[in-house]
Amino acid sequence: MSGVSSDELMAFVESLHRLLKDHSSEVEVRRLSQTPEGFDPKTWQALSALGVTGLIIDQDHGGLGAGPVELERVMEAVGASLLCAPLLSSAVLAPALLQALGNPEAKARLLPGLADGSRIATVAVTGPLGGWVAEHVAVEAKHSDNTWHLNGQASFVTHAQVADTVLVVAKTSAGLAVFEIEAKAKGVNICALPTFDHTLRMAEMEFANAPARRIESQRPVWDAVQEALNLALIALAGEQAGGARHVLDMTVDYVKNRYQFGRAIGSFQAVKHMATDLLMESESCTSAARYAAEALAANQADAPQSISLAAFACADAFCQITATSIQMHGGIAFTWAHPAHLYLRRARADAQLFGPPDYHRERYVQQLGG
Repeated sequence: MSGVSSDELMAFVESLHRLLKDHSSEVEVRRLSQTPEGFDPKTWQALSALGVTGLIIDQDHGGLGAGPVELERVMEAVGASLLCAPLLSSAVLAPALLQALGNPEAKARLLPGLADGSRIATVAVTGPLGGWVAEHVAVEAKHSDNTWHLNGQASFVTHAQVADTVLVVAKTSAGLAVFEIEAKAKGVNICALPTFDHTLRMAEMEFANAPARRIESQRPVWDAVQEALNLALIALAGEQAGGARHVLDMTVDYVKNRYQFGRAIGSFQAVKHMATDLLMESESCTSAARYAAEALAANQADAPQSISLAAFACADAFCQITATSIQMHGGIAFTWAHPAHLYLRRARADAQLFGPPDYHRERYVQQLGG
């Protein structure tokens, strides 16, 4: 899909919308949010058949070879439907890290399974402190008896409960390294973490002398990790922009058809002003997400700060739009049965997933200064 035209991209996204309409309805989202796995394997295979799970994976390894622009647009559709699936982990973070490391053997062995959906993977980066920086890596790796062993704790690992393979960033005597380990390997304990968004699965991983395979990197490891995180932030910004737009459309439709005192409540000036504010927020966060994707794809000098800006702008906008939407819907939206709450929970969870907005806002200021 590299070099894809706008018409081809639009057709692909439309196909995804149709798939999600059938497989990610509100009823299905609520059902899956209560299951231990948190996703439907049949839907996962349908996404794989369409090419979504292999979207950013090189064509040589069974993927579509798409870039940040295509990924962001796909994630807008995902956010609008509140898809319950390990997409961010297995189709973005893991393949992005593998490709950034540049190890030919590891890519040939792992990427085809990620592309066709037969293997689910995730990445363990940060420790209990929860900062997505090299200093917060808390897992240590030691080499003995011709084998690497991992010890320590990784926290906030997305979809670890359903992963087959985990890529673990760990400290060694020579610096950071990435290790491949099976989720059910000896010495690995996965404990589910409570989440505000019931559609998100997150875990804490304990490693007790767990045997692992080191993936040699052709570049500094943290540079590769940061590259993968940047792509994940663009994907997350796209999800937030798509969710925000859907909530805006849902709210506008409601105020146009909800009558009070003999007239649609959308005709009241105060409601019009609130809707206008939400439209501005939605358009701004969509622009921020899409520009960050385009800047990264073109390797522009301002790509790092554009990604940081999208990270906090889209998080803030999604949270504001979902909260205001509940207010504009009135009493009915204050019940858990209303879909507005599903989007509010996703917005609040996404805003903390790879660092809170204040963290990315500070990074943005520092990058501007640099």
